[in-house]
Amino acid sequence: MAKYFDVHPENPQRRVITGLAESIRSGALVAYPTDSCYALGCQLGSRDGITRIRSIRNLDDRHHFTLVCQNFAQLGQFVHIDNDVFRAIKAATPGSYTFILPATKEVPRQLLHPKKKTVGVRIPDHAVTQALLAELGEPLLSSTLLLPDEKEPLTQGWEIKERLDHVVDAVVDSGDCGTEPTTVIDFSGGEAEIVRRGAGDTARFE
Repeated sequence: MAKYFDVHPENPQRRVITGLAESIRSGALVAYPTDSCYALGCQLGSRDGITRIRSIRNLDDRHHFTLVCQNFAQLGQFVHIDNDVFRAIKAATPGSYTFILPATKEVPRQLLHPKKKTVGVRIPDHAVTQALLAELGEPLLSSTLLLPDEKEPLTQGWEIKERLDHVVDAVVDSGDCGTEPTTVIDFSGGEAEIVRRGAGDTARFE
């Protein structure tokens, strides 16, 4: 049965955030809010977490997982970015964008796209997520909480708790965070390619 945490959306309770971070370090899979719908998240190197996310979402090995990072300094440890791409991403973060980039050796192999050796990264603009990332001191391995055969992600904490009670370890509820997932931009070829149009404005990348 999943633990349920009611967290203030702008001033998250430190005690709750600390407890969540400890749970994640111990292998917990959590459903948590971002600035662009809910996500499933676990510790970066958790093989069990990856397996569970794949199972819940029915994903194959071509799916791009996302490393949700606290800031640009952290993001830069896990992906290769040239100067032009750096400027473009810097101008759009934090925000509702996921960027696909060539991964560094810091990224566990099981997270990489099997052919491209790429990974998704993002820096969210959400107080609860940022507080959790600061406490963890490393990115969260994440994937949008979109269930198989459903068109929109789950957005209400109570519904997530009800439907995923036996497959996740914790649900973090800080109110509604919308149904629109991130805009996905693939920079792995050097130029911006819009893979998915979502919450982030695509005009700057067209």
